[in-house]
Amino acid sequence: MMKKTYSEYTLIGIDGGATKVSGWIINNLADKNLYDLSQYHSELSYAAIEGHISSFKPVDIKTQLSEREKEEVHLTDEELIQGKTYIESTAKVIHDLYILGGKKPVLIGIGMPGLKTADQRGIDAIANGPRMPAYCSQLEELLNMRDIQAMASIHRLGSDADYCGVGEFYASEGSFRGIQNAYYLGGGTGAADALLLEGKLVPFDQIKSWMAKTWEFKNDLELSLERYASASGLQFIYSRHSGQSIESLNNSEIYPPQIAELAYNGDLSAGETYKEVAKYLAMLLYERISTLYGGSEGMLQFINPNRDILEKNHIYRNKTFDRIIIGQRLGDLMASDIGHSVLTNALFKNLSDLIHESSTLPPDIKNKYLKYNSFNDEIIVFSKLREAPALGAGIDAHLAYGK
Repeated sequence: MMKKTYSEYTLIGIDGGATKVSGWIINNLADKNLYDLSQYHSELSYAAIEGHISSFKPVDIKTQLSEREKEEVHLTDEELIQGKTYIESTAKVIHDLYILGGKKPVLIGIGMPGLKTADQRGIDAIANGPRMPAYCSQLEELLNMRDIQAMASIHRLGSDADYCGVGEFYASEGSFRGIQNAYYLGGGTGAADALLLEGKLVPFDQIKSWMAKTWEFKNDLELSLERYASASGLQFIYSRHSGQSIESLNNSEIYPPQIAELAYNGDLSAGETYKEVAKYLAMLLYERISTLYGGSEGMLQFINPNRDILEKNHIYRNKTFDRIIIGQRLGDLMASDIGHSVLTNALFKNLSDLIHESSTLPPDIKNKYLKYNSFNDEIIVFSKLREAPALGAGIDAHLAYGK
């Protein structure tokens, strides 16, 4: 049976977040290997589904990891109920897009947080939600009940970090296009890391022996570096400085953009927040630069004290980044006028100082990253992609279908 052409079905990308699911119809452009988001979008909060448990607490992560290792996942009653609301939310979003796409058969790609099952179609460990080891099978059952024809089974649940990289590589406005080596840091619900090396996408899971993910690092304040890239993390840092609870900040709708505006207008706690963020983000970016060139200098410690130290030797040594991309909400913030004033300029200054003072980077490499003794602001760019994880998920499904 011949596979159908793109015009005969609807390509859908799904991003399953911490509190809601977001989906888009993806356009495959005439250039074949170029994609972008269509105008058609749907999203739904998990809390909108009957049965959702607002007070849900995940099973202890150590228990989850132990059961995962033994391949004996024992779901609690609450996980079963909560998981059902997550999967029902996704089914409703796909149904909306199925209608918007003209009721054609669908091809679906999905990105979700958490550790995936051996077949990559379920989740068997997750920090902030229910385990759903049969996620794809249960979702497909719901779609069948709605008479939604699928072009193929959902081939896997991918990670939002990897899908950000896929989006940047294949999207018409992707920042991985036309270059050889680049690092992507996306700051949304969490921190997403992606790499392009020698013109190819390189998942972080393949290079964990010599480069660590952002969430694995901690600073001298015993905080994960993810706190300084994610929206909730920035809010947490401000909470520490201001003495206001996260709950009160949420009730007052004070999020990173509002905190930046407070800093711009002279609020001391907000100013200290972004001063701290600029310091540790600069350290993270320097860690990336120095690790690519000569192997990790070990300037950042690990959350997990038992994590293997990073190897200094790797096959990409002596290379430099053509581009460092900041994406998602962190990128939007840093690209804004107020964000430049309270965060971006300070980050550039800190990063310039770290490169100037480096004892491991030779002069020619320092000159690659510096311009007139300041960090070369042409190297750091802010992603123009909307909803990068959903876009990457759809692209991944399309590429897998074409094999």
